[in-house]
Amino acid sequence: MPSLVVAAIKYYPLKSILRVVFVSGSIYDYKKVPEKVYKAMKAAASKGTFLNKYIKGHFSYEKLK
Repeated sequence: MPSLVVAAIKYYPLKSILRVVFVSGSIYDYKKVPEKVYKAMKAAASKGTFLNKYIKGHFSYEKLK
C-alpha cells in the first residue's frame, strides 16, 4: 500500500544520507543515517510512522525543496 505521506526514499551510502520525498513535493536529506535504518524504513509497513518514530528528531536534516 502506498504511503499517504512519503512518496519515495533513496539512500546515499557514501554520505550516509537518507533522502525523503514527500507526497506534498517537499524533499529532505537526513544526515548520518546508518544503512540499517534505511533498510528498516524500506521494509516498514508504514513509512510515515517509521519516519516519525525513528528519523525525525534523531538525525539532522536539510530541506532541499
